Amino acid sequence: MAHIELPTESPGIRGLFEFRPQTAQPLGELAEVLLRADNSLGRGERELIAAYVSSLNDCDFCASSHSAFAALQLPNGWTVVDGVLHDPASAPIDDKLKALLALAGEVQRGGRAVTPATVATARDAGASDVEIHDVVLIAAAFCMFNRYVDGLGTAAPQDRADYLPMAERIVDSGYLGSR
Repeated sequence: MAHIELPTESPGIRGLFEFRPQTAQPLGELAEVLLRADNSLGRGERELIAAYVSSLNDCDFCASSHSAFAALQLPNGWTVVDGVLHDPASAPIDDKLKALLALAGEVQRGGRAVTPATVATARDAGASDVEIHDVVLIAAAFCMFNRYVDGLGTAAPQDRADYLPMAERIVDSGYLGSR
C-alpha cells in the first residue's frame, strides 16, 4: 500500500504519474531523452543500465520493469539482463558496456565515487564523451526515480511476466506515448 492515496492500482511510477500529471510530463520527457532518443548506445543497453542501477538501489519496480524493457530490445534479452544483474563483469556483453556499467555503479554509490580510472577504462574500451555523460546522467536519474518510487511505497508486482505488457508498450510507443 502506497504511503499516499493514489487514484488507481497502477504499480510503481505509473501510479505516481497518474497522481501527479504535472510532474509526470517532465519526468517522462527525461526518460524519453535518456533511454530512447538517438544515441550511439542502443535503447536496450540504456535500459540495461537503468535496470542495473535500479537493482543496486533495491528498487524492485524499476529493476523489474527496466529489465523487461531491456530484454525486449537486446539480442539474447533475458540471458544478458540476468547476467548483468548477477555479475556484470562476467555477463555476456562487450567490454565497453562492462566499463559503462562499472561507471554507473560508481554513480549509484555517489557522484564523488566516480574515479578517473573508471572513466579512463570506459574511454579505453571505446566509450565517447557523450556516452560517458549519458551513462552518468542515466545512473543519476535512476537514483532519483528509484527513490521516488520507493519513497512513496508504491506497489511492485513480483512476477516477471507482469511487466511484459508495459514493456511492449514502452518499446512500441515510448515513455510519452505509452500513457
